[in-house]
Amino acid sequence: MKRFKGTGVAIVTPFKNDFSIDFAAFGRVINHVINGGVNYIVAMGTTGESVTLTKDEKKALVSFVVEAIDNRVPLVVGIGGNNTQDIINCIRHANLIGVDGILSVAPYYNKPSQRGIFQHFKTIATCSPIPVILYNVPGRTSCNISSDTCLELAHECENIIAVKEASGDITQIMRIIKGKPENFNVISGDDMMTIPVIAAGGSGVISVLANAFPTQCSELVSHSLKSNFKSAREIQFRFLEIIDLLFIEGNPSGVKAMLNIMNLCQNNLRLPLVPVSRTIYSSIQKAIEEVNKC
Repeated sequence: MKRFKGTGVAIVTPFKNDFSIDFAAFGRVINHVINGGVNYIVAMGTTGESVTLTKDEKKALVSFVVEAIDNRVPLVVGIGGNNTQDIINCIRHANLIGVDGILSVAPYYNKPSQRGIFQHFKTIATCSPIPVILYNVPGRTSCNISSDTCLELAHECENIIAVKEASGDITQIMRIIKGKPENFNVISGDDMMTIPVIAAGGSGVISVLANAFPTQCSELVSHSLKSNFKSAREIQFRFLEIIDLLFIEGNPSGVKAMLNIMNLCQNNLRLPLVPVSRTIYSSIQKAIEEVNKC
């Protein structure tokens, strides 16, 4: 559990102009976030455009990330979907050496009941040889993991050790924190909610912003975990405009524009995602310049 406390980064997957994975750029981003002080890396999540990666690409990507991290920080990989048996097969056939946890999103599109969600994650946890982090993001999945279901999974499944909560519902998040086992982490899945979630008893954030600004994100989380909310707020307020720009035309379109401006990777996304408009790109460029003046 302690391995997933603090600042996690939902890392991008850089692409070349031909849309193949740009492993050289990937290595630069990995070193950038580790040198910036993040506590762990999450690969093949939403920000990593996992749904557009082939099975062979996912295998190659995990092998590369394990080697590039070189035991400097823990690694979480995204293995989720809306077909429970397929997820089990993926876990069973995956090379998880060097991987410390699995992030598994709530099943989307099918719209299962809460009992279906419970059985889905219980089955995944039973077959997984490494810890599982639930990922609740109903804005994308149209499927909310209720606080009762989350707590039932936390208490019944020893291998489910955390939830990445991106519901935006602070009441739901606080109910989970109030009722959770001691060895269960509640992680903010939203950069803007980092301070309130930690103030309520959460353990940190899995951040998109940390791709570009790992040092500042790590400092914000560190201050919050020490209840130094004045310093945390000062950092948060500096980045309010940038966080809005991150998501205004979709994720990871915003953060890939930022990384392109920082010369860390090219501004390429796989369809159906596209780069941000010229107007937003220019706004991001100006916002970065303003932040760097501070």
